[in-house]
Amino acid sequence: MAPLVSDLPSVSQRAGSARTSPVRDLLALTERPAVISFAGGLPAPELFDVDGIRAAYDAVLSSPSVLQYSTSEGDSSLRTLVAAAYTADGVQTSADDLVITTGSQQGLGLLSTVLVDPGDVILVEEPCYLAALQTFALAGARIVAVPHGDDGIDLDALDRAAAVHAPKFFYIVPTFQNPTGRSHDVEARRGIAAIAEHRGFRIVEDEPYRQLRYEGTALPSLAAFAPDHVLSLGSFSKVIAPGLRIGWLRSTGDVRRAATIAKQAADLHTSTIDQAAAAHYLASGRGDAALDRIRTAYAQRRDAMLEALSAHLPAGSAWNAPEGGMFLWVRLPEGADATTALTHALAHDVAFVPGAPFYSGAADPRTLRLSFTTYAPGRIHEGIRRLGVALAG
Repeated sequence: MAPLVSDLPSVSQRAGSARTSPVRDLLALTERPAVISFAGGLPAPELFDVDGIRAAYDAVLSSPSVLQYSTSEGDSSLRTLVAAAYTADGVQTSADDLVITTGSQQGLGLLSTVLVDPGDVILVEEPCYLAALQTFALAGARIVAVPHGDDGIDLDALDRAAAVHAPKFFYIVPTFQNPTGRSHDVEARRGIAAIAEHRGFRIVEDEPYRQLRYEGTALPSLAAFAPDHVLSLGSFSKVIAPGLRIGWLRSTGDVRRAATIAKQAADLHTSTIDQAAAAHYLASGRGDAALDRIRTAYAQRRDAMLEALSAHLPAGSAWNAPEGGMFLWVRLPEGADATTALTHALAHDVAFVPGAPFYSGAADPRTLRLSFTTYAPGRIHEGIRRLGVALAG
């Protein structure tokens, strides 16, 4: 006799403990054309270099090998180009130091697979990139947050947490962080690296926004301070197109070997043709001009949002002004709740992401994330005007 469906085994405890993404949940609510959504961290599609990307695919399709299986480590030409960019940035890197991944998100998953056993501790910034929290929860990790104050990350708290918990790694987005847009200055980076070396844990440095700098001086990679302790993730999603789903993991030899085996088990390898097209596109030189256009447009959109926030948000609100990236972090006046405010905002055809889901510990209910990259300045002004009306109501 066949068992009843109700008698079948349940999903794993790890799967059941993972939180859904409010950003993904909001997509269905913001599909109406009338809605101006600052919720998703979406690159502007009109800035994609469609002609250049199409030409790259046309070029690589002249060889049928791009439709064949490939190595798990990834396209050697692409790895060489990524390695050269790291080296030019002050971090000596070879192609052999890299594994190409299906988006940097897969890199997070691979590291969680090869470094984390259920119950292990991972340290994270507070607040933290939500998809990282989801990935670590699925790995069965215990997540311990390190606070970040107005003056920067609390290095003493990081040191204490490392001493008490012996973490497997500290996960950090040091440049134009998601969700806050903040960056850690040179002294903070040096301090984080020193603590990792002293306490004996790794750093996972996630850098998807590094190239989206609109002003100020580029900051060094954490790998420049503690090369043996830092594992780096990168992505072409924000600088070419997210639909490519191409990222990479730069790591030390022991981790790289384990991650390559984990990738073999996960998907064999990242799309051969997409890797080849990305390598051709980068080698063509079109990417530099396209990135310049993207940075110019995003800087204008950031400035438009900052101007609109000053004009329309209620007294007592505060926000930051990042030098790059895709996000602003807003704190509403005392007594406000951003999750409740979202309902009113949606009624006025504007959306944002409340800050609460980005916290692994006690959340600040007044916080919210706004993305400024998707719309032209005029649309941004209208969206923030609507938000101001919703918050006033």
